[in-house]
Amino acid sequence: MTNNRLSGVRNRMSELGLDGLLVTSAVNRRYVSGFTGSAGVLLITATQSFLVTDFRYRTQAPEQAPSFTVVEHGVKLMETIAELTGTHHVKRLGFEQDHVVFSEYVAWKQDLASVELVPVSGMIEKLRMFKDESELAIMREAAALADDTYRHMLNIIKPGIRELDLALEMETFMRKGGAAGPSFETIVASGERSALPHGVASERIVGNNEFVKLDFGAYYNGYCSDLTRTVVVGSPTEKHREIYAIVLEAQLTALAGIKPGMTGREADALARDVITRYGYGDMFGHGTGHGLGMEIHEAPRLSKMSDTVLEPGMTVTVEPGIYLPGFGGVRIEDDIVITETGNTLLTGSSKELHILG
Repeated sequence: MTNNRLSGVRNRMSELGLDGLLVTSAVNRRYVSGFTGSAGVLLITATQSFLVTDFRYRTQAPEQAPSFTVVEHGVKLMETIAELTGTHHVKRLGFEQDHVVFSEYVAWKQDLASVELVPVSGMIEKLRMFKDESELAIMREAAALADDTYRHMLNIIKPGIRELDLALEMETFMRKGGAAGPSFETIVASGERSALPHGVASERIVGNNEFVKLDFGAYYNGYCSDLTRTVVVGSPTEKHREIYAIVLEAQLTALAGIKPGMTGREADALARDVITRYGYGDMFGHGTGHGLGMEIHEAPRLSKMSDTVLEPGMTVTVEPGIYLPGFGGVRIEDDIVITETGNTLLTGSSKELHILG
C-alpha cells in the first residue's frame, strides 16, 4: 500500500521536475506513510523517504511507517531538513502551499537557503481521490457504524429530548462501536431549525409534529462516513410528506444516474433538476455532494461549479435537500463509490419516512 502511494508521489514529482517533496499536512503524511503521530514531516526524494519527527515517536514511527527512514530532529526541525536536503542533493524542493502559512514560508526561506522552494497544490489530494480496496473496506465499516447509529436513534428520538442530548447519544454509540470520534460536529436540527443546512445540535427541545434532521458520521481507522436522515416526530402534515417525497425522489434519481465519465456538474443536475421541477429550486442552495475519505470534505465535488470528471474509485456523498425557513427542512444523504458502470452504496440506512413519537 505505502509503496504504491510513494510511487504515485514520485511520479508526480518527476513530472514537476522536483528533487524532493516536503509533506507537512497531517492527513497527507498519514496517507503516504501510515504514521498517525501528532508531529512530523515527510521528506521524499527520488530514491529516499524520510519521516522526521521527535523523540516521542521513537517506537511508534518505525512501526507505522516501515517504508520510511525515521529521523529524530533536534531543537529546530528545519535544521534537520536542511541537512537531509544537502546530503541527498535536493535542489528543487516542493512544499504543500495549501498547508503552509506565510510566516512558515518566510522562515523556511532562511532555513533552507540552499534549495529552491517550489509551491505545489493538491498533489497528494489528487491521489487520495481514488480509494483502493483497503481504503474501501475501512469506509464500508465506517458507513456500517453510521447505519447502526441511525437504527439505534430511531428508538431514542422522542418529544422532550434536547438536540444536544441526541447528539451526545449518537457520538457515544459510535465511540462504543469503535469510532475515534465523529467525522464532524454532529448536526441535530429539529422543528424550524431543520431548515438550517448545518444546524449543529442546540439546547432546543424536540417537539411534536416536526422534522428532526440528523447529519453525522463515524471517524473510523482514519476514514470518515457521512449520513443524513430526516424523521418526523408526531404526526406529519401534508407539507412534511410533500417535501420529504421530493427530496427522496431527487436523491434516488441521482443515485440511479451517477456514473463514471460525467462531471460533478452533471451529477449535481440529476438531483437539482428534480427539486427545481417541483418549484423548490431556490430552497436547495448547496451542492448535491462532495468527496470524502480521510477528511469529511475532499475532492471531487458534485456541484454546479464542478467540471471534475467522475472516475471509478472516487467516493462521494449524495445529499440533496429542501429547506423552508420557519417550517423545516429535509436532507437525505448516502455515501457511494463510483464503479466502472455506475456507483455502489456504502451506507444502507432505510430511507422511508420514519414517524416517531
